[in-house]
Amino acid sequence: MNQEALENMVRNILQEVNSGAVATTTSKKVSGDTLTVRDYPLGTKRPELVKTSTSKSLDDITLKSVLDGTIKPEDVRVTAETLKMQAQVARDAGRATLANNFERAAELTIVPDERILEIYNAMRPYRSSKEELIAIADELENVYHATICSNYVREAAQLYQERKKLKGDN
Repeated sequence: MNQEALENMVRNILQEVNSGAVATTTSKKVSGDTLTVRDYPLGTKRPELVKTSTSKSLDDITLKSVLDGTIKPEDVRVTAETLKMQAQVARDAGRATLANNFERAAELTIVPDERILEIYNAMRPYRSSKEELIAIADELENVYHATICSNYVREAAQLYQERKKLKGDN
């Protein structure tokens, strides 16, 4: 990728972050304070809450810092805290389903990317037995404390059994 294309890509990402269009950083827990729609977008309305997993502020994320290597991919990776704050805002806006999706996604932030892809493939129809799906659910719950996600996998295992979508059913 050439320098100009990289600069344009970074510039676009920074514009989205600063406008609140994407949530790419984390924040400290908001003690005793529930976020509302008035706080959205967080990067504009509550920038003091927004920190990266490495404690950088939004002001630290500049084109120059990206190009000189000061900002690494882990500095702009979505985190559980940001997703939970977005869930608070969504819930306040009356968007419970969106809030639930943010909370479910927050659980998955500690699951390694490779494992998420393995689980995704295992969840496809006819790919896994009920026992394999239950083992995945147990792993999500016991290793990663992802109870929302583990419940979805258990529900899928039951539905796949009822609908004959388990490994060997085809």
